Amino acid sequence: MKPFPTLYVASANAHKLEEIHTILGKEFSLVSMQTLGKVPELIENEDTFEGNALAKATQLAAWMLREGLGDAPWMTLADDSGLEVDGLDGQPGVKSARFAADETQSIGNAPDEANNAKLLRLLDGVPIERRTGRFRCSLALFQPTLGERDSQFWSFEGACEGVLRDQLSGAHGFGYDPLFQPQGYPQTFGELGSEIKDQISHRSRALHQLKDFFVSSYPSLP
Repeated sequence: MKPFPTLYVASANAHKLEEIHTILGKEFSLVSMQTLGKVPELIENEDTFEGNALAKATQLAAWMLREGLGDAPWMTLADDSGLEVDGLDGQPGVKSARFAADETQSIGNAPDEANNAKLLRLLDGVPIERRTGRFRCSLALFQPTLGERDSQFWSFEGACEGVLRDQLSGAHGFGYDPLFQPQGYPQTFGELGSEIKDQISHRSRALHQLKDFFVSSYPSLP
């Protein structure tokens, strides 16, 4: 079987990159976009996780082609993920990382502490039966136009159901992990730690689909 292409990851989130490395394993060569130099800001203005993931993957690939970067064969990989709370009509959704940006005057993403604080305020007094929600992840794998080939992309989805606690619990993970208690577990992601989270999380489920795709389909790709 021919070797898997190098995957250039359209993210500057160190926690995310660590999860991707751990879950995909050593068969994959992953390169953070931060190692490429001054990458232009990747615009995320779509209203779906899939749309934002594909936007980031294609923007990074287009810039790399213009700059003549990338060790062939290569593809770009982008993730867009977030939290949907049923009692808040699906908020914060695609705005999860910048949920409190309007309150903190942040440009782009807001600090985790601010996002969690805003979520807790909005959920104050909401009964437990309406505090259900899910983490959702969409991965976009993009193969840019190289030579005579047409560009191609593939999407992989993962979700993890759970409930939102009324206070922070646990020091592991990032984002909303200390508030999210996955279905079937008495602890939050913040308490469970990476070993269990990497088995059941939304990102883990999407990444395992991507891994299965490469194992079963990549030998037949052009």
